[in-house]
Amino acid sequence: MRTARRASNVEVPSFLRQLVKETEKMVTFFFKGGPSERVPGEEENLNEDDTMPSPYLERPILEKHVSEGGSQLGLNYAVASMQGWRAHMEDAHTCMPQLKGELEDWAYFAVFDGHAGITVAQYCSRNLLDHILTTGGIKANEDPEQVKEGIREGFLDIDRHMHKMARQDTWDRSGSTAAAVMISPHHIYFINCGDSRTLLCNDGQVIFYTEDHKPFNPREKERIQNAGGSVTLQRINGSLAVSRALGDFDFKEVDWRPETEQLVSPEPEVYELERTPEDEFLILACDGVWDAIGNEELCAFVRNRLQVCDDLRDICAQVIDLCLYKGSLDNISIIIVCFRGAPQVSQEALQQEAELEHQMVNGLYLYSTFLGYYNPPRRFTTQSVTHTFTRW
Repeated sequence: MRTARRASNVEVPSFLRQLVKETEKMVTFFFKGGPSERVPGEEENLNEDDTMPSPYLERPILEKHVSEGGSQLGLNYAVASMQGWRAHMEDAHTCMPQLKGELEDWAYFAVFDGHAGITVAQYCSRNLLDHILTTGGIKANEDPEQVKEGIREGFLDIDRHMHKMARQDTWDRSGSTAAAVMISPHHIYFINCGDSRTLLCNDGQVIFYTEDHKPFNPREKERIQNAGGSVTLQRINGSLAVSRALGDFDFKEVDWRPETEQLVSPEPEVYELERTPEDEFLILACDGVWDAIGNEELCAFVRNRLQVCDDLRDICAQVIDLCLYKGSLDNISIIIVCFRGAPQVSQEALQQEAELEHQMVNGLYLYSTFLGYYNPPRRFTTQSVTHTFTRW
């Protein structure tokens, strides 16, 4: 089932608008070598905002696209995404809780965070799994090393395919990160290419998370420099903020170097963990989430909400609201995948939630009564607190 949810409009604070504009001007000035020379007699254009369209909106788009699903494998999931402050929605995702054929006891989930366009992210969301499966490394009689090699080769294969298409067709110059998992009866395979992130929570603790591929990481920086590039302002050649991605073919034109040794590498890092009965849930999200909230904080938040809310869609939506409140200016996408060991709604947690809400109502009522303007709602919930505060 797919639904769309709307929240009230939020106006960007004036100081934040000004900060974004000034930052854009400084970055443009730096990389263009200062203002261009003006032809004598030509009038100077004083409207600097016209020289570069802002990647941000005056107000965020708060409509959330939310869906959920499950399978006979004991997996339940929900996914939510929101455009937010960005001028364009460039995220995409794939949710396949149960594959077909001899892999019917496998599952696949992925989040793609596009940049400079949506083309690569959308194409990967529709076709990456097929490229992985056609390598032949993933079979019913599971061999973890073959699976990992098949995943790596699938990434390289789709990147080669898109590169050919980009040369023939009028593609945008976009790229995309990828954070994905493949779940077999015995293992979880964590797949990462870029700065989207996946984590596994077990008994309320983050027991595994993928590491972001950033240009300033020593190993990534060495590859970039060996390919003739530089890391300036923590970006490749002062431009791209991730060191591994699919697409971004402007950064993959060093003919004398292999595809995995270009300025931007399409090679993912793949890890496998054995599944255990204590596994609770997975979180896959783009950097619009991770720029606003840390691993442990998000794990604790989701685990707490699972004990008081039985609708994963609502929990995903609440995470997005939380990230927006904490200052995320990016597109926001998140997938939560629950195993059989995930926390269930409990009366004790519901009672604690009710007591906390009561204390919050009383506290806000007393404070605002003192100020003389508060009219408490009939039903005051943690979610309503989030929506109240996101109006700034």
